[in-house]
Amino acid sequence: MKALHDLAAPAKLNLFLHVVGKRADGYHLLQSVFVLIDWADTLHIELRSDGRLQRHDVLGGSHAELPADDLCLRAARLLQAETGCALGADIHLEKRLPAGAGMGGGSSDAATTLLALNRLWGLRLPLPRLLTLGLKLGADVPFFLGGGPAFVEGIGDILHPITLPPQRFAVLKGPAGLSTQAIFSSQLLARSENLAIVAGFPALAGTAEQISAGLGQDFGHNDLQPAAEAISSEVRDALQLMSKQFGNARMTGSGAAVFSVLAGDGKDGKDDQSLATLLKARPSGWTGRICCSLAQHPLAGWAD
Repeated sequence: MKALHDLAAPAKLNLFLHVVGKRADGYHLLQSVFVLIDWADTLHIELRSDGRLQRHDVLGGSHAELPADDLCLRAARLLQAETGCALGADIHLEKRLPAGAGMGGGSSDAATTLLALNRLWGLRLPLPRLLTLGLKLGADVPFFLGGGPAFVEGIGDILHPITLPPQRFAVLKGPAGLSTQAIFSSQLLARSENLAIVAGFPALAGTAEQISAGLGQDFGHNDLQPAAEAISSEVRDALQLMSKQFGNARMTGSGAAVFSVLAGDGKDGKDDQSLATLLKARPSGWTGRICCSLAQHPLAGWAD
């Protein structure tokens, strides 16, 4: 095998996010439900025999300027170092996910890189080993290696796989990102009085319509949202626009993207038209999509 093409690195949404404590090292303890969606970056990886690792940005993506030492390269180097592998790779990245959105784009790219190189280099590392490596790259990376929706605890590293019904979302983001450090240091950061309980999560036994109906009530919340609204007028605008258009809105993660849960199957195209109209009225740089949840990661099962 000399190359792997058209590898999806899907985004995630936090259906809720509760801050439930803080570790001695300063990391906040969270509880959340993560779900994969079909908005994704695409990677093409080619084998090199000289051990070199190079990233090539593919035209036609988001054109976002990526750091020279991004998570794809860091993931590849870590895998080399941990296994002593002498092979290399050319990593072609088509970046379609918006930066600073709270949708885990960089972490997903890193997870897809680990899964692909584990196969391309013939390493055959088991999933538990990849999960350990992923955590060294970032708290969200293990989720993208895990294969599907999960109830997440700790700093994002404790995963409890769950089953969710198919769901549809409208996602909207302004041009600017958000500083995670600024949000977590804000005095407006709320902390949940009670830990989230998996059994009480509506999606476990409910439908998309029930989730939508409970989004602003018993569905939980995002504890980071008040701080984000105070910092970013774009987040405030997005929440107001989406709530008015779709009847509910919530920020995902610690980024600037806002999502709404949609009812129905969307076959009438009204949701697509509504989001397109909303985007048309916004200044240049706003982006959004109608997305569907994924039952599992496109590369699920690639780790032995």
